[in-house]
Amino acid sequence: MSQIKDAKFYTRILEKNNDIQDLLDKIQFDVQHGKIWFEENRMLLMHTSIMGYLRKDLYDMLGWERTKRFFIRCGYQAGVRDAKVTSKLRPNLNEAEAFMAGPQMHGIRGMVQVEVNQLLLSHDEHKFYADFNWHNSFEAEVHVNEFGTSDEPACWMLLGYACGYSSFVMGQTIIYQETHCIAQGDPCCRIVGKPLEEWENADELIQFMSPDPVSDELIALQSELNELKKNIYTDIEADYTMFNSIGESNAYRKVCELLKKAAGSKVAVLLQGETGVGKEAFARGIHEASLRKEQPFVAVNCACIPPDLIESELFGVEKGAFTGATQTRIGKFERAHRGTIFLDEVIELSPRAQAALLRMLQEGEFERVGDNQTRKVDVRIVTACNEDLEQAVKDGRFRADLYYRLNIFPVKIPPLRKRREDIPLLIQHFLSCFETMYDKKLKGLSDKAKNFVMTYEWPGNIRELENLLERATLLTDHQQEIKLESLFPQHLDLEKKDDSFKSNIDDLLTENFSLEQFEKDIICGAMNKCSHNVSEAARMLGISRATLDYRLKKIELP
Repeated sequence: MSQIKDAKFYTRILEKNNDIQDLLDKIQFDVQHGKIWFEENRMLLMHTSIMGYLRKDLYDMLGWERTKRFFIRCGYQAGVRDAKVTSKLRPNLNEAEAFMAGPQMHGIRGMVQVEVNQLLLSHDEHKFYADFNWHNSFEAEVHVNEFGTSDEPACWMLLGYACGYSSFVMGQTIIYQETHCIAQGDPCCRIVGKPLEEWENADELIQFMSPDPVSDELIALQSELNELKKNIYTDIEADYTMFNSIGESNAYRKVCELLKKAAGSKVAVLLQGETGVGKEAFARGIHEASLRKEQPFVAVNCACIPPDLIESELFGVEKGAFTGATQTRIGKFERAHRGTIFLDEVIELSPRAQAALLRMLQEGEFERVGDNQTRKVDVRIVTACNEDLEQAVKDGRFRADLYYRLNIFPVKIPPLRKRREDIPLLIQHFLSCFETMYDKKLKGLSDKAKNFVMTYEWPGNIRELENLLERATLLTDHQQEIKLESLFPQHLDLEKKDDSFKSNIDDLLTENFSLEQFEKDIICGAMNKCSHNVSEAARMLGISRATLDYRLKKIELP
C-alpha cells in the first residue's frame, strides 16, 4: 500500500536526533591515520569554497552543459553509495521512514537542510512522488559566490544525489527537477521527483545521467596514445608480460629484466622468495621467453612427493625395481626433453636424489631406478626455494656442490608487501577471472577494503590475495562492492581483540601501577611457560635473546 504522510510527519522524523543515530554511528573519525569513514566508504571534510573553485575551472574548460553534467553524475554516484549503506540499516521501519535516511544524510553531510512537502512511495506498486524544500544549499551559495545570480537552478550535485539515492532505493529510475533555487533569487530551493517515464521531457533529463560524449573522445585519444606507446617502448619494457605475472613496480621490473637476460641461455636459474610470490609463474615465463618455448614445460613440487619416491618421479623407474613398480615409467626429466623442468622446493630432495640431480647437471645423463642403462636428455633447469639454500648447506641439509650448480643465476622474487604498487593490478586481474568463473559482475572493493589491502603485510603473498578474492567473490552479491568483512573476516576478530586489549590496559593503569613490576611479571611468566628456555621465551615476547638476557640481568632473575 502507498505510504502518504503529511509534511509534519516527515519533519518530525528529520528533527529527531534518535532517528539519525543509526547513521551517525556509521561515521568514524580515524584521526590517527587521517581518515573519515562512513561504513566502508572513505569520506572527506573540505571547504565548500573548494567546490566553487572546481565549478569555475570546469566551466572555463568544458562549458556550462558539460560542467552541469559532471556535477550531476558525481552527485548521482554519491547518492547510490549512501543508499547501499542506509538501505540495510532500517529493516524494521516502513518504506517511507526508511527512505528518509537519504534526506538525513544530506543534512549530516552539511549539504542542505531538507523539508518535506509531500512524499508518496510504494515498492510493490512501483509508485513514487516527492516534493522537497531545500534550505541552506551549499551548492547554491558557492555558485552565487563564483558566478553571481543564475538564470537557472544551480544545485546540480545535490540533484544528482537525490536521483541516485531514490533510484537505488526504489529499484527504478527516479528523476528530480529543481523548480526553485536561491541562486535564481528564490527564497529557497525546491525539487520534485518522480519516475523517468512520467516526465514529458524524459529524453532530455536522462542525458544528464548518461556518460558525456567527451568521454568517448578521450577514450579514443587514449587508445591512440597507447598504440603510440607500444611502438616506442624498448624491448625490455615490452617484454615484461612474458613472465606470466602482473606488475608495474620497480621491484617487479628489476626481476623481469634479470630473467629476460637469463631466458635466452641454458644457464640454471634459482628463484628465491617466500611462499606464494609466484615463482612458478616466473619459471613458466622463462620457458616462454626461451628458444625452448615450443617444447614441454614440466613443473615438479618436490615437497609433495615422498622422499622414497622422489628419485623415481624425477628419473623414472624400471618394472620390478621395487614393490609396487608394476610397469616401466619414464620420469619428469625425460618428459621435459628439449624443454624446461621446474623443481620447486628443491631443498626437499633426498640425499640420493640430490646426488642424481648433480650428475644430471654435470654430465647431462641419468639412470632410471632399477636400471643400469645410462640415458641422456637436453633439459633447461629452473629451481626454486623459499628457504635460504646457503644456510641449508651450512647446516648439512643440502649438498654444497649441487648448490653451486643451481646458484649460477640466482633471482630474488620480492614479496607482495615490497611491491604494493602492483596490488591494484593483481586485484583487477583476479576479480576478472573470478567474475567469469562465478558468472558475476562486481563493483570492485569498498574504500575501506582497498585501504586495508594496501596496508596489510600479506604473509601468504599473491597466493593469499588470490584465495581471499575468490572467497570474497563468492560472498558478495552481484553488482555489489566487496566489503572488508567479506575479504578479511578475521579482521573483525582482530578489532574485537584490540578493543579487549585496550580495555585491559585501562584496567591496569590504576593509581598503584608500576611499569617496572609489570615488566618483571611478564618476563617471569614467559620464562615459566617456556621452562626457562631463554630462546623460546624471547620468541614468545617478540624480542631478541640478547635483549631478554639483558632484561633478566636487570631484574636479577636467574
